[in-house]
Amino acid sequence: MDIKILIGKRVKELRSKLGKSQEELADLAGLDRTYITSVECGRRNISIVNIEKLSNALGVTLRDFFDF
Repeated sequence: MDIKILIGKRVKELRSKLGKSQEELADLAGLDRTYITSVECGRRNISIVNIEKLSNALGVTLRDFFDF
């Protein structure tokens, strides 16, 4: 499976577990809501910097973030 799709599914999974909307996650991570949407849909080639921002906002370590 494409890594962008795997990352997107993981972000959506972790966000849903927290009960956060895309907008709430975007605010916590300092990113735009439309960026979150495109990541979750697997359309965005996300940088490692933004992966770190998202993992912090989701309250997980990078190791846990990549635990598909």
